[in-house]
Amino acid sequence: MRRALTILLLLAPGLGLVIALMGSVFYLAVMQSFGLMNFAGESALSLSYWQTMLAAPRYWRALQYSTYIATTSSLLAVALAYPLALLLRKPFRGSLLLSALIKAPLLVPGLVAAFLFINVIAYHGVINELMVRTGLWDKPIRMQNDANGYGVIFLQIWKQMPFAFLLLSGAVQGLPEPVLLAARDLGAGTMARFRKIVLPLTANAMQASLILIFIGAAGDFSFQAAAGPTSKHSLATLMSNLQGEQGDWNSAAVVAVTLMALSLFGSAILALAVRGIQRLVR
Repeated sequence: MRRALTILLLLAPGLGLVIALMGSVFYLAVMQSFGLMNFAGESALSLSYWQTMLAAPRYWRALQYSTYIATTSSLLAVALAYPLALLLRKPFRGSLLLSALIKAPLLVPGLVAAFLFINVIAYHGVINELMVRTGLWDKPIRMQNDANGYGVIFLQIWKQMPFAFLLLSGAVQGLPEPVLLAARDLGAGTMARFRKIVLPLTANAMQASLILIFIGAAGDFSFQAAAGPTSKHSLATLMSNLQGEQGDWNSAAVVAVTLMALSLFGSAILALAVRGIQRLVR
């Protein structure tokens, strides 16, 4: 009991500041979504902002689209990070260079990455010009701002996968070598070792990776604004549109609360899914 109290006291300054800042932002967003604590004009408790947004098709399209982008990006990023982490578990010639290249996107700001990507896939970008000059395409084709958000997913994977790689690498490095060797000697193949040993022992790192990437992709603005489909809003761009272009702080607060709820429930579902996978493979 005394040890737990000591740890709590040591964490109190930093943890308390984080909780205070996050709590104040959440409280302000919730209050404004109900018409209270407005920056300008009168404040009055009202459900009209929620009723208006819940009746708007663009709100539901934005929620669906953000969920799709966040889920797809997190699953694919972790799926790509796993084999890379296993490949680099033991050093070999060129492993340091490969590891550095994988982590390189961490040094590139998101908005810069989006504009670099646009230069590659634009109508007269690198890919189109290369294909036309080699004769593989008769004329440039449209790849930017595709309706399915593939460009945004690609950018999210490129940007977020290093986070998953770092977390999974740490977990993979901690795998007991005698256990893996014993499983191989007993006839377990690569997939069997992964399913029965690697996956259960690295599930916590996988869960953390999925949650972090899901939250980051769900609330991302720069990739969606620069490379996303022009016919669809994400929750982040819808919130920016409502506040910046229309000056509707209250409706923007509704979207902000929805985005926080999506991050919370999405993270909970991913955590439960990982726990379910752990039980299945044991």
